[in-house]
Amino acid sequence: MKTIKLVLVTFVATLGLSSCSSDGDDTPKIDVNPMAEFNLISNIAANGHSLELYSEGKTGFTTGYNQLFVRIKNNADDTYYANPEITWKPVMHMMSMEHSCPISELSISNDYDTVATGYIVFQMPGNADEFWDITFTYEVEGQEFSVTETIDVTAPIDDNQTVSVFMGSDDVRYVLAMVEPKDPEVAVNDMTAMLFKMENMMSFPLVENYTVTLDPRMPGMGNHSSPNNEDLTYDTATKSYKGKLSLTMTGYWKLNLKLLNSTGEVLKGEDITEENEASSLYFELEF
Repeated sequence: MKTIKLVLVTFVATLGLSSCSSDGDDTPKIDVNPMAEFNLISNIAANGHSLELYSEGKTGFTTGYNQLFVRIKNNADDTYYANPEITWKPVMHMMSMEHSCPISELSISNDYDTVATGYIVFQMPGNADEFWDITFTYEVEGQEFSVTETIDVTAPIDDNQTVSVFMGSDDVRYVLAMVEPKDPEVAVNDMTAMLFKMENMMSFPLVENYTVTLDPRMPGMGNHSSPNNEDLTYDTATKSYKGKLSLTMTGYWKLNLKLLNSTGEVLKGEDITEENEASSLYFELEF
């Protein structure tokens, strides 16, 4: 579970605290806002409540992997509900069809019982005629509520590809999303990705025990690669694919990938050769 940074935002001290305390404890009271350093990207008002959605680094919903934090405020007294039960369902409304996307369950943070966290992987942005919405169903104080809100999902500002939707050679449609690095450095970076398959238009379960091979190249610099890269393999604890990405200089990198199933069969992607400068399966980054 991601640890939410502790941020002290208000120091509350009452006059004569020590004399009023029945147990003699004069420790100052501290008011903590766990989301003070996060970006509020959506505030949904319904049913006398406000559903607040936060991101640590983003200012809105973008294609690819989005880790989100959710809390529910009682608008009557501006307090937040502890341990709310929340489910969510994003849906893309296209001209000819509707579909969902890969999501996790929303689970309560280890640090704050008023904050739930999870992720959504949006495969495509919205446009003037096609849009995303999210339906939240939640229970507080023994009552169940529901609300649906239209959201704006855009491509990243740098327009680099961090999610790929493709048909494998096994006739299964997959979604592969890059999670890390978010802030790449000239170093050997930890790399994380997540792999899903489209079971149907509304269901995208995780895929386990495959392999994602990695061959980073700089197309603008003779298509050179880098040493000490490690292919991404499945990590049971985090339910993601982890490897090592070596970046030897700043600039634009194409991360050429191949997807192999558990028996080593290539489902998507190609080797880089003198005749083939890029794989059909890739991520992009620039820093």
